This record gives sequence, C-alpha cells and structure tokens, in this order.
Amino acid sequence: MSSSDQPASPHSTADTAERPMSDAALARRMPQLPPHLREQAMALGQQTMQPVGIIESCYPDKFGIPRQPGLARHATAILHLLPPFDDPDCVRDIDGFSHLWIHFLFHASPTRWTPLIRPPRLGGNARTGVFASRSTHRPNRLGQSVVELAGVETGASDRPGGRQTGRHSGVRLLLRGHDLLDGTPVMDIKPYLPWVDAVPQARAGYAPAPPPRHAVMFSDEAEQQLEQRSDSATLRALIEEVLAQDPRPAYHAAKTADGKRQYGVQLVDVDVRFTAYTQPDGSLTMQVAAIVAS
Repeated sequence: MSSSDQPASPHSTADTAERPMSDAALARRMPQLPPHLREQAMALGQQTMQPVGIIESCYPDKFGIPRQPGLARHATAILHLLPPFDDPDCVRDIDGFSHLWIHFLFHASPTRWTPLIRPPRLGGNARTGVFASRSTHRPNRLGQSVVELAGVETGASDRPGGRQTGRHSGVRLLLRGHDLLDGTPVMDIKPYLPWVDAVPQARAGYAPAPPPRHAVMFSDEAEQQLEQRSDSATLRALIEEVLAQDPRPAYHAAKTADGKRQYGVQLVDVDVRFTAYTQPDGSLTMQVAAIVAS
C-alpha cells in the first residue's frame, strides 16, 4: 500500500465528507436502497475494531517506504501479536503458507480524507477517486499488503529445572518484502492463496507495470560506513531496493535532477543521505552520499 499518496486540495465536497452525517442527512442520501438494507445501513453507526498485533519495522519513517509491498524484498519486520491474540493456537499451521495478507491501519495518516487524491503514479498533480487508488488518505485508513512469511516464533515460560509452565511468552511473525511503517497496528491476518488471490490477466488502470528502477551508486564515504556494519550486505541491498524506486516526492521526481539537493531516508537504525542526478541520456542515478547512525 502506498505510504506517500497526497490528498487533493480541500473543497466543499471533501469538507462534507469529513464530517459525520446526521441520521436525517444519511437517510436522504440513501433513497435507492431496498428497505431492509436501508434500515440496516442506518443502524450500523460507529464500528470499532481491536488490533491483533503491532509492527516492528525497518522503516521508522514514512518517507522512503516503497509504495507497494514486494518491491523491496530485503525489508524485514516483526509482527508482534497482542493479547488475547498472542496465543500460539491462533497461528497454528500458518507456517504452511509462504505469504500472508496483512490488514492494517494507516496510523500515521490524518483522519481527514477527500473524494479525490493525487497518486504519485500520476505525477502528483492529476486527481483520481480515493477508491480508485491505494492512498493512505482514506475514510477508514485501512490498508492491506501481501507479505512473505519468513518465520514464526512462539515461546513458553519455563519453571526452574526446565519444566514448562504452559504459559506462552508471545507470538511473533517474521515478515519480508513489506511496506509497513514501524508501529503500524495490524487489524487482521489471512493466508495468501495464489490460486484465487492472483489474477495475472487483471487490468491495472493507470498503474499497469511496476515503477522503473534506477541506478544506485555509493560514495567512498558510504562504502566505508557500510563496511563497519555486521549487516552490511543486507543493509546495502535494502538501500538499493528503496532508492532504486526514487522515493523523492512526485513533484521533485518530475523535474530534471542536478544533484544539488540532498535527501535523507531512515532505514533500520541509519539515516541514508542521497542525491539524484539526471544523466545526459535521460536516465536517473541515485547517489548515496553518507550513511549516518540515527
């Protein structure tokens, strides 16, 4: 799910959409519903949901998160299940599935929403309907992502002498290839079934193909900083995957890059500082200037 879609400018329709409707106004807006559905819709009211878990992510900040899952395979996260859902029985047989649907809340996005938004895929200026997008600025701020299940951890408390009490010490799902911000509340988890969830012939509207990938170069200083880390290989791969998709704002990406402006994206426990250059042939190169502990 996109983590950086921008909302359209406020207008009268959007202002109306932001405020809860009165029962009378709601009734006037539903004249075409069959009577039994009309009564049910009027009685729905405010629904509440309880998060089943929370995400510990390699993305501590929204800026730089890939706009879809699976685009940065080296992105890792831990999904900590929360009580009372942290019972090992809740994840029995889940390790038989390679991928999961994660349904979550865009907790860092404003509650405000508008009917029209400006998706980065359209350059950040053209508008499209909120329900024709994966924008984070949604009526209920709900998102969903397909992620790889890399492992399952459950534990049991031990008595002195090695005897188990039967009480568990938490359930953790290890995820890979995600697009989830640190601290994201998870509302539900479901197995991904490729024989029904994948539709290769489906049309993808204004996003028919993955975003282009750009060259990523490392300065001598950045290379030296990487060499000092025990996770240098995986961190390098994550940096390349994130920067290759050009995480800059859409209105910056639409312009020729001269390398003068420096950006910073937080990954794991570092601040990756980079610039962008448009080459003579029109291709884009992302230059990592430094990798600084955050």
